[in-house]
Amino acid sequence: MALNGPGVYHRTREHEQEDASNITKNILAESWKSWPSEAAFDRLEEHRGPLRLTLKGTIPSWAAGSLYRTGPGQSRVEDTARGTHFTTHWFDGFAQTHRFDIIPSEDGETQVWYSSRRQADEWIADVKKKGWRSGMTFGQKADPCVGIFAKVMTVFEPKLGNHNVALLSNVPGVPKDDKTTEVLNGVTGPLGHRVNTGNLFVSTDYTGIRRIDPSTLQPLGETTQYDLHPSLSGPCSCSHAQRDPDSGDLFNFNLAFGRVPTYRIFRVDAASVETEVLATISDLNVPPAYMHSFFLTENHVVICIPASHYAWRGLKTQWEGNIIDSMKPFDKERKCKWLVVDRRHGKGLVATFSTPAAFFFHSINAFEEKVQDEDGSERTDLFFDLAKYDNMDIIKGFYYDVLMDRDDATKKYWFKNDRYKNCAPTLTRYRFRLPSTPTPDTTFSSSAEQVLAIPSPHAGELPTIHPLRTGKPYRYVYSASLRGLTTSVDALVKTDLDTSEAFIWTGPEGHTPGEPVIVPRPGAEEEDDGIIFSLVVDGVNETAYILCLNGKTMEEIGRAEADFAIGQGFHGIHLPAA
Repeated sequence: MALNGPGVYHRTREHEQEDASNITKNILAESWKSWPSEAAFDRLEEHRGPLRLTLKGTIPSWAAGSLYRTGPGQSRVEDTARGTHFTTHWFDGFAQTHRFDIIPSEDGETQVWYSSRRQADEWIADVKKKGWRSGMTFGQKADPCVGIFAKVMTVFEPKLGNHNVALLSNVPGVPKDDKTTEVLNGVTGPLGHRVNTGNLFVSTDYTGIRRIDPSTLQPLGETTQYDLHPSLSGPCSCSHAQRDPDSGDLFNFNLAFGRVPTYRIFRVDAASVETEVLATISDLNVPPAYMHSFFLTENHVVICIPASHYAWRGLKTQWEGNIIDSMKPFDKERKCKWLVVDRRHGKGLVATFSTPAAFFFHSINAFEEKVQDEDGSERTDLFFDLAKYDNMDIIKGFYYDVLMDRDDATKKYWFKNDRYKNCAPTLTRYRFRLPSTPTPDTTFSSSAEQVLAIPSPHAGELPTIHPLRTGKPYRYVYSASLRGLTTSVDALVKTDLDTSEAFIWTGPEGHTPGEPVIVPRPGAEEEDDGIIFSLVVDGVNETAYILCLNGKTMEEIGRAEADFAIGQGFHGIHLPAA
């Protein structure tokens, strides 16, 4: 029980088994019953502000700028045509975006100001009018009283998009909006400071992204991948587009359903703002699947198709109206299929391979290494790090009833068939040696080797790395991990991939952290020289605070406290002051 109390703990490889087994002990003891979590998920309010937060400790002045976060906000709609509408899955909570302005003052004390805005007002209004939820959802079951024609016609209706997952800034190639250009070229901060971005978008696993005003957070409209290139017409994509840290080029994929589903992997050139389709892959042995992230190396875009395959070649989404019920049940014989696409020389699909059946939400990073083969010839090894689950049980673990333990739902779900054994991810690294000549083999006969595995809580979910290390060799991962004390995450961890050491920050009981966001110190040479921001929800007092940790030691430097709860949310970005 060494990790159950608040503090910062230094753990090594020798502690992995002990700390992993402690997760099981805490779950079997039903520890979540003494960890209040409702404030992170329910009855969340909008605060357009800006409101000044109470600073305790310090936040470095060089972190000046704005920390944006997004995720689910309210989960219920009152006074609809059919009474109160309840959202059932956390991923379907109505989108809300948050902004924390970090402003150094003349007296040397950094000020933090907060504002937030809901991003799904059209959808909420539609629910109020109809009493049911149209449009595509992640886990909300379609209303059985609604006819199939009405469901299909609204499944991918753009105005009903719930963009609540990730934030993208300075997106190249998107149509310009004259109404926003004037705002963005002026003073973007509500308190008179400028933020270094040309545009700001919120994404989800749908092909559309929603533009918002970086200052007011007001929704400004939606663009789709079709606006980037006419062949990108499929409805599904990936929340986590990848960016080349040197060129700024943006990468993603588009998935179209049909008799033979089609993946199109593309790049948007940051300089020319032109979109190029790098590969078009259409083969019955390349199944459509739910994917939340992918991988980028110096020379390749790599897609991992996990076990979360869509049924009916993707067309079941039209029938069910949600992602979860459209997926095939987990099958341990359904291996992960990997597609390696060249991004430099126009070679398209250059390799494929497989790994054992698994599921993941988040890739962490990928990189390349030159090696010599047995005959002395130079080859390239690809390395891929991800937060891997052995099956798909985690997906339904994010229903609100389970997260908030309504009617003993947590125990009912996780204890059935010992599902709790699969509630926490393992940081997993695979190594694959590229063939000497392009081999786009869609039988996936080659395989990759697992070369590293670090279990929870020494690694966790919502992983982030130094922003300039994307696609390159790196050492540190920051993530939110689970000790088994609550129903989501309950600690922050810095993982050293070279030594397998972990520094774990834990707060008082009921303090639920969110994704760690890294802000490197300007001019720093060491990868962990910076600070970590994380939104922590205090479930006991139903308040929240932005926590600021030392990136090297994980010790607290300061915090900015609100006297109200802020949704735990998913992902965020820090944009420095201009």
